[in-house]
Amino acid sequence: MTSRAPVRRIAMALGAGAAVCALSLGGASLADAKIQPVDTQCTNNGGQQPGGQQPSCTGNGLTQETENQNPAGHAPPGQN
Repeated sequence: MTSRAPVRRIAMALGAGAAVCALSLGGASLADAKIQPVDTQCTNNGGQQPGGQQPSCTGNGLTQETENQNPAGHAPPGQN
C-alpha cells in the first residue's frame, strides 16, 4: 500500500492541473462576446416616437436611438 501512495498523489496532481487548464481555456471564450449597437427607437424633432417607424428609422428628420447590447440581447452595465 505504501508504494501506491506516491503514484496516486502524482496522478491526482496531474488531474487537477489538467482540470485547471481546461477550465481556464474554456472560460476565455466567454469574454469574447461582442458588444454591438442595436437600433431601439426613432424620435422626431419634437422628441416623439413616430408610429410605424420602430425600431429603425426610415424617413428624413428622424433621430436613430441605439443601445449597446451583447449577443443575448441585454445591455451590459456601463456600456450605454
